Amino acid sequence: MTACTLCNSTAVVPYHQDRRRPYLQCQNCCLIFADPASHLTLEEEKAIYDQHENHVDDEGYRGFLQRLASPLAAKLPQAPLDGLDFGCGPGPALAAIFREQGHRMAVYDPYYAPDNRVLERQYDFVTCTEAIEHFYTPGREWQQLLSLLKPGGWLGLMTKLATDVAAFSRWHYKNDPTHVSFFSRETFQFLAQRDGLTVEFVGNDVIMLRKDQS
Repeated sequence: MTACTLCNSTAVVPYHQDRRRPYLQCQNCCLIFADPASHLTLEEEKAIYDQHENHVDDEGYRGFLQRLASPLAAKLPQAPLDGLDFGCGPGPALAAIFREQGHRMAVYDPYYAPDNRVLERQYDFVTCTEAIEHFYTPGREWQQLLSLLKPGGWLGLMTKLATDVAAFSRWHYKNDPTHVSFFSRETFQFLAQRDGLTVEFVGNDVIMLRKDQS
């Protein structure tokens, strides 16, 4: 029996099937996820990531990232704070944006910045843009993200939010074979309630969560 990759519930049902793979949905946390049997190998996954061209100085890419950077910066106390960009990719532009605002930024990516030492401390804020949908074991990475936050710290995420099965069947976002975990508002509301977080949604793809002060 397949368990949910986020909350480990066995209340999992078929959700959708396309030409590439089947998708399942957890009835507990509402996560939609690709059948784990369809996951790429790490080598296949990295070969796709290597085709991305996201550069630190690319104005278009920076503009895209500002959809998270601006509302998150408005929540943060005055610089300098300690931040971590988790899943920064080969061009850590978001870290550069926050450094320019006076914050101290660390970066981590399992392929492009695999320095595990940055995962051994806590931060005032953590960002994770267009990465959470790639997590094969999102339950484990979610707990890791929370462990990296100081009490009262902010977690800023960017990921497209799933809505309903009709929209999902037409959704381009699921067609990327490296996208395997699809979150919805209901999923983040579940996590916020379970883990003692406050959650705010900004537009259709920006989610900000604050860790309890205690």
